[in-house]
Amino acid sequence: MNRCFAADGHLVHDPATGLTHHSPHPQAPGRVIADDATVVTWPAAAPADLSRPVPVSVCWSPVVRCNLHCPQCLDDTTVPELDGAGRRRIAAVLAASGVLGVDISGGEPLLLRDLPGLLAVLGDGGRCAVSVTTNGWYLARRAAVLAGVADAIRVSLDGPDPGRHDQIRGQGSFARASDGIRAAVAAGIPVQVQSVLMRRNAGQAQDIINAAQSLGAGGVTFLQMLPFGAGARLASELVTDHDAGAMLGQVRVPAGMRVRLRTREAAGGFTVIRADGRIWRNDPGARRIGRLHPLRHAGDLTLTGKDGSA
Repeated sequence: MNRCFAADGHLVHDPATGLTHHSPHPQAPGRVIADDATVVTWPAAAPADLSRPVPVSVCWSPVVRCNLHCPQCLDDTTVPELDGAGRRRIAAVLAASGVLGVDISGGEPLLLRDLPGLLAVLGDGGRCAVSVTTNGWYLARRAAVLAGVADAIRVSLDGPDPGRHDQIRGQGSFARASDGIRAAVAAGIPVQVQSVLMRRNAGQAQDIINAAQSLGAGGVTFLQMLPFGAGARLASELVTDHDAGAMLGQVRVPAGMRVRLRTREAAGGFTVIRADGRIWRNDPGARRIGRLHPLRHAGDLTLTGKDGSA
């Protein structure tokens, strides 16, 4: 399937999986249409291993509000949100910064009425590919307006059916997410399911993959839970990177599906922009966040200290 990526030299960023690949051939900078079956065969690059003036990709959480209350949430809900003008300023900075990928997360980003406009600034005003990570509750309603501006949608599923998913994310959330995935796929948006890996759902990986395939998603990314935000209280739920890799090494991946594990080690060095316009970089083990720093211009994305400070 041909779809949108962002390229620069030998780097190609995939907005669906969040992976950045090393291309065997130099690529012109900018947004490109490429065959994902080809791109997926290229080796992946860890954010912490790349020497660039700015990160290759970032996560931007412009909203902390959410209609669900998931126990593993990374967000600090006490953080104040910028207003619409502040969000547009951050989007413009990111668009002009040279990052290849921006994933808009939260909170729940579909609560933002100006989300399509922010995506348009990021995609049309810069060279980056853009994605949205959502719990899916409002996705069916908003898929049509996102189709022209979002390069990919990542939908959170932490269980393969209503009984197991809703136990974590709340009553009715599996049905709403499922409807949203189907609507996004029908609108032509590539969809990747994301599942936070915890002890309580680690044995459900195969069922989650099968459920994602049945809904039309192109793949599943299993995310190692990070002990930030509310998740800091769930130390007993942490699965080691070794055990997670061994478990996923036993799953059967259906033809055409892309299944990957984002380990805590791989999350080290990743850059996050909070709702208040400040940024941090995860420490090497992704066990804590670095010192916060305001994002005023592209140069502020260059965080060089060991603790993620400027």
